[in-house]
Amino acid sequence: MTATAFDFYLPSELNASHPPERRGIRRDHVKMMVLDKKTGQVSHDKFFRLADYLQPGDLVVMNNSRTVPAILQATLLRNTKTVKQEVEIRLARRRNEDTWDVLIVTEDVGLGDILHFSPDLTAVVIDIRKGSPLKTILFSKKGTDLFNSIYALGEPVRYEYIHHKWELDYYQTVFASHPGSVEMPSAGRAFSWELLFILQKKGIELDFIQLHTGLSYLLDDDYEPSPTDNYEEYHLSETTIEKIKKTKAAGGRVIAVGTTVVRALESAEVTGELNGVTNLYIKQNFPLKMVDGIITGFHEPKASHLDMLTAFITQEKLWKAYEKAIDQQYLWHEFGDMNLIL
Repeated sequence: MTATAFDFYLPSELNASHPPERRGIRRDHVKMMVLDKKTGQVSHDKFFRLADYLQPGDLVVMNNSRTVPAILQATLLRNTKTVKQEVEIRLARRRNEDTWDVLIVTEDVGLGDILHFSPDLTAVVIDIRKGSPLKTILFSKKGTDLFNSIYALGEPVRYEYIHHKWELDYYQTVFASHPGSVEMPSAGRAFSWELLFILQKKGIELDFIQLHTGLSYLLDDDYEPSPTDNYEEYHLSETTIEKIKKTKAAGGRVIAVGTTVVRALESAEVTGELNGVTNLYIKQNFPLKMVDGIITGFHEPKASHLDMLTAFITQEKLWKAYEKAIDQQYLWHEFGDMNLIL
């Protein structure tokens, strides 16, 4: 999603094209830049030493949404006749058990057209929105049956800096359990089970929410949606809210693992709803009520995620920290390094 956040030059060699495991290191041994949100002071470490920067009584909240292989191939039919033999469909956002917003990579699509994915899975185009590249399709399956077919037929979304078709497992966090994200909630990728046990042993609380990420790039550089056009489904529990209240009351800090967790928790605070769909746009001067710190990756120039980070730290301090990250050769994107802002 484009935004008005700052622009900068990112050298192409800092785009992480390989998962850490394929670079010869464990997922929790990626680099970590630690950023003091008050002073802007930066220090450098490895992610497996995260516990050194947290305190007993802190609460770490993670997103356990599981990545689905969101790129599918289909034959496009109209009035039972084949219009195009092979069309790429990118899942963008789930609307309900059998209905998704999708990006269909062809200009020749009409209402009522049929997408034939396999002998036992089809979909019909039920909505074409003016001014948006997205279409809405109704699948012939729903719920678990639909997800089973998607997992059998699809492959994960990968962008131009990924040069190899890595298997879906590389796009999952170790704790992913609820299918629904079309792009990996990547801030949680660096966690290992060992690190989670270390955090718990130190007295750091852990909890999980779900926010199912949508498709961030729609292949149309002329289409510039507002960040408020980005709707995502989230689910929280009463237990999570109670843990947050207890943590804050006891003087602990709530640390969100990723912008998705920040969005889900702050949406629940704004709306009072534990389950729903959010288009909340968090930026500079947004009054964060639920979250005190964030564990996140490094975000590309002009990304709306950078706007969210300015709710934690001033843009000037963030910019200086990013300059240091570039100088220190930190790696960007879902297979890259980590940034702890406290």
